[in-house]
Amino acid sequence: MTILVTGAAGFIGQAVCKKLLMDNIAVVGIDNLNAYYPPELKHARLRELEAFHQFEFSALDFSDASELQQLFANNAFEGVIHLGAQAGVRYSIENPAAYTASNLVGFANILECCRRHTRPHLVYASSSSVYGRNAKVPFAESDPVEHPASYYAATKRSNELMAESYVNLYDMAITGLRFFTVYGPWGRPDMAPWLFTDAILKGVPIKLFNHGKMSRDFTYIDDIVEGVVRIFRKPPEGNKGHALYNIGNSSPVPLLEFIETIERCCGKKAERILLPMQDGDVPATYADTSRLEKAIGFIPGTPLQEGMSRFVHWFRSYHQL
Repeated sequence: MTILVTGAAGFIGQAVCKKLLMDNIAVVGIDNLNAYYPPELKHARLRELEAFHQFEFSALDFSDASELQQLFANNAFEGVIHLGAQAGVRYSIENPAAYTASNLVGFANILECCRRHTRPHLVYASSSSVYGRNAKVPFAESDPVEHPASYYAATKRSNELMAESYVNLYDMAITGLRFFTVYGPWGRPDMAPWLFTDAILKGVPIKLFNHGKMSRDFTYIDDIVEGVVRIFRKPPEGNKGHALYNIGNSSPVPLLEFIETIERCCGKKAERILLPMQDGDVPATYADTSRLEKAIGFIPGTPLQEGMSRFVHWFRSYHQL
């Protein structure tokens, strides 16, 4: 079996590749290695994967239709796990064109290549951002999602609709996964766990938006990976259809409690700056994972203290602190 994983040098992509490789599955990974955050981290992640002889990497941008079509023509993929995307809520306000190219045009290319070739089970990353500022919690897959709070969220919701149309037209098997605030070793430098840990260890003030009155359903990377791989192995019934699942910890943590957890892990107190809510942000996320549990008999459950302890240990090692 050979699986295509897009975004292979990314946080979740690298972790999923590693899990598949450890399960003796051949992986072709692609990533455009863009400079949204330092590419050195992406190259370091790739070095972890290059230790596996069944891993093949190509620095390819899936928004380039001709390059992607050639990749599919040269391989008979038995599955596609599409984790590549332009990430970041706030950056989508600064540079929406990057999201159009990667998240819309790029996803359309992935759909078209899957349709024209082996029609493998396609698993793709959506986001909890699609729920916008919905007041009803926990967020369930059946909830209305017509009011995205950011352009990033709008592109992810668009992916879900695009996938639904391809399933209806071409009898494909596609599954979308709405991830909730993923964290852990090898995480992204633009996300709160990294930003706050870095600032606390350096004695730099941290910025708490909405005056700290926020909560997030923090989900540890190993739980995300377990969910992705189990879902990949369970395509929609009859090997056709479009399924959507939340993958979250189902245990939202107030921002101030999150800061206290990092302080304990770092052994240092944080200096805090309280600021208003940022454009495109939402006050809370909270996953209903009952549909996921019914489908695969698994839900995330790593406690925040345990997950952040592992992250801080990795962070100190990576930066030699």
